[in-house]
Amino acid sequence: MDSPGSHPPGTGGQSPVALPVRETSESTSPEGTWRFTAPAQDSAVPQLRHAVRDLVRRRGVVPEDTLGNLLLILSELATNALQHAALLSSEIGVEVSLQRGWLRVAVEDGHPYRPKALDAEPEHELLHGRGLLLVKTVTQEAGGLCDVEQTGTGGKVIWAALPLPRRPASGLTSPLNRL
Repeated sequence: MDSPGSHPPGTGGQSPVALPVRETSESTSPEGTWRFTAPAQDSAVPQLRHAVRDLVRRRGVVPEDTLGNLLLILSELATNALQHAALLSSEIGVEVSLQRGWLRVAVEDGHPYRPKALDAEPEHELLHGRGLLLVKTVTQEAGGLCDVEQTGTGGKVIWAALPLPRRPASGLTSPLNRL
């Protein structure tokens, strides 16, 4: 992902805008990569969630349960960026990619702290601190991957990739689809 500020920032109150980073040359292909930016404000989380939902639905290849998981992951990661990195990041960067059977979302901020998913301890009823554990669990249960990477500008990118189910060839239905 590019450094924060390398794309036009969102303005307060306006919805994030999808900036195509890379799309396939085939116009009928759903694959591509899109970047959203939003100001580091509380209103950014629902704005980003709605913008990503609309984008992914327009692509027409992501089942609703996978989209639901993606939006949950996005909400948790964007909320974490707001809560823990807003002092060092004036905006949040989100990148969505549909490539080779995978749906990936990445959230970038300017804070250098590399978070770790906290272990759930039933005897301690914490009100905060379980978002990354939730992201990790949802991602793993879907057969996906997630990680944290440092950016060249000293911030971080937290990403999760979810596999997409294989689609049968056009006109053919799998016997498994009839079960």
